[in-house]
Amino acid sequence: MGGFLKYLNPDIRFISRNTHASDVMKMYECEKEKLKIRLNSVPGMLCLTSDLWTACTNSGYICLTAHFVDEEWLKVASDALDKVRASIKYVKASEARMIKFMECARKVDIEFTTSLCLDVPTRWNSTYLMLASGIKYQRAFSMLECDDLAYKHCPTEDEWERGKAMCEFLEPFYDITTLISGSSYPTSNLYFMEVWNIAHLLEKNSRSRDEVVKSMCLKMQSKFEKYWEEYSDILSMGAMFDSRMKLKLVEYCYSTLDPLSSEDKINRLKTKLYILYDEYKKKGDDASLSKVSQPSGSCNSEVGESKFMEGVRRQEVGKLKMNPNVFAAYRSYRGATSEAKSALDV
Repeated sequence: MGGFLKYLNPDIRFISRNTHASDVMKMYECEKEKLKIRLNSVPGMLCLTSDLWTACTNSGYICLTAHFVDEEWLKVASDALDKVRASIKYVKASEARMIKFMECARKVDIEFTTSLCLDVPTRWNSTYLMLASGIKYQRAFSMLECDDLAYKHCPTEDEWERGKAMCEFLEPFYDITTLISGSSYPTSNLYFMEVWNIAHLLEKNSRSRDEVVKSMCLKMQSKFEKYWEEYSDILSMGAMFDSRMKLKLVEYCYSTLDPLSSEDKINRLKTKLYILYDEYKKKGDDASLSKVSQPSGSCNSEVGESKFMEGVRRQEVGKLKMNPNVFAAYRSYRGATSEAKSALDV
């Protein structure tokens, strides 16, 4: 065989069995590293399946197959959003199209009570409003696709489902944005709780099984954390000065986000508050100091906290809302961590 190969190609170089085995192992290691890099870039989780068999030499083998969703599949979210946006833009482009769309809504027994709205792509709250208005008239858009041959942007069923998932994810953020931007009631004491709600939602949805929601959440989380680290102390002070919340609720909120660092954050916050308290104490007269140290202050605090807890049971504290599960966890935490209060604490 060697002579025949030399005849075909005089320049051929023969390698030993060991060299050949070494080259195969080098190729294997190279491909393994490529696979590691590829799997490390997967935006979600892996699903593994296995297959076992025995060769004719009675050697046993196992084969692992990894199933995952790649970046191309995530493009479905963008496609869904683009189609909803294009559909609404198409209908709102002329009065004649709007009239035709309203007729399609009546055909499928949908009452046209709210108008369609377009979003500003860089603002999440407007994206939520656009999705919510479009999803309500899903069947009307399907009817329009049948009645108007010029309409080419109707989302598929899968794209509508993707739009609904994004809408459900964005709804709490829209509610929180609306709350803290209110102008008819004081909001500084509400900021911390609502921003904590955002942090809590991002933390929860960063582990979502829906890869699109998870991808959106991780991007939002990376931006949010920059502001949270810088402003959480300022926001929490506003909450602590609210007699319905005080320090205990702030402690609970910090502990749910990061139990390992929560104690350090609370101690840092206490230090800043005591410094602020001492400054006011120095400037105050004897009358104001005596009022601070009167036992009635503790009573007022207890009354304020009682009203807060009762308001939370109704899920409405002023404009503040708390999930019932969060409320139950907070009550448990509050009961397990009671301690003596200083003049500042009350």
